[in-house]
Order: sequence, then C-alpha cells, then structure tokens
Amino acid sequence: VVPGVGRGKTSTGLVGLAVDQDAIPKIIEKYAALLEKAKAMPETAEYRINIEKICNHRINAATANPDDPEKVEEIINCGQVEEIVEQADDEMTVMNMYLKNRWWEHVEEVDIEFEPAQTEGGDHGDVEWDGSDEKK
Repeated sequence: VVPGVGRGKTSTGLVGLAVDQDAIPKIIEKYAALLEKAKAMPETAEYRINIEKICNHRINAATANPDDPEKVEEIINCGQVEEIVEQADDEMTVMNMYLKNRWWEHVEEVDIEFEPAQTEGGDHGDVEWDGSDEKK
C-alpha cells in the first residue's frame, strides 16, 4: 500500500468528504440502481437516454478497474471516486423528482431555424487562431 494512493489514500483534500475505500463497489451499485429506476420512464425520454449513457460509462469504468481508483477517476473525469459516489446520490434525488412529476410529459418539441451568418472563407469574428489579437 502506497501512502496517499489507492487504498493508501488518507484524504480527499475536500472538506466534508471522507476517503471511502469502498467507493468503486458503491459506484457500481448506485449507478446500477439508477439504471433500474430509469426504466420507469419512457425509453424515448431524453433524460433516460442520457442517464443510461452516463451510468453505463461509469459502471464500465469501475468494473474494468476495481482496484484502481485513480484509473476510474481518469476515465470518468468528474472528480474523485468519493465525489462520483455523491453524484450518484444527487442524481437519484433528481430522478425521483423527475419520476414523481413525470417531467418527460412536459417537454414539447420545438422547431429551430438556424441560418448562421458566415462570410466567404469561414470568417470567425476576425480572430486569428494562431494566438494573435490583430484584426484582419
């Protein structure tokens, strides 16, 4: 065990967030629970579609690296494993509200017309992308 790394981690460095040596199994368990609960809404609900993608990504990262919290953090790229566990708890709160209020029924389709004003040559606001601030 290396102090400060993996199972030797002694602090998250975040006030109020303790080290959790069982964070990876909790990630798998909590995100699986979110996937199961999401089945209560229509398959076409955008929230369900997005939450399923997020949950599956996080479960796959945790399952593939059960003994490497740093690798899980790198793959998920949303904080420390302890924060990712808290994010699952927060998402469950949001999902419960979403299901209770049946918010997918309140989303209306909107037609969006978009015609970008682009000058010949792909003008991007007269900004030189090489780092220069000069006008053309």
